[in-house]
Amino acid sequence: MRAEWDSVLEKVLLQQERQNLIVLFELLLTEEERSAVAGRLKVFQTLLQGEMSQRQIAQEYQISIATITRCSNYLKHMSLQQREGIKQLIL
Repeated sequence: MRAEWDSVLEKVLLQQERQNLIVLFELLLTEEERSAVAGRLKVFQTLLQGEMSQRQIAQEYQISIATITRCSNYLKHMSLQQREGIKQLIL
């Protein structure tokens, strides 16, 4: 399965136009999946900023507590160096 995921990443990286990325992601992901990915990114960004509780995040962005908890647990298991790298990447 790793080879297939690498192929997806290559296709994404080859795109230089925003419209091409939109078309590619619409092809690969349903509207619900795109929404879930966007929501998860928002959760990670908000958790890393550290200004809102999990309940506040759930209310503000209409995201399940289960999703927020999974994201929070993922961050908790990272080293400080990894978390800083993620901050640089998504904030």
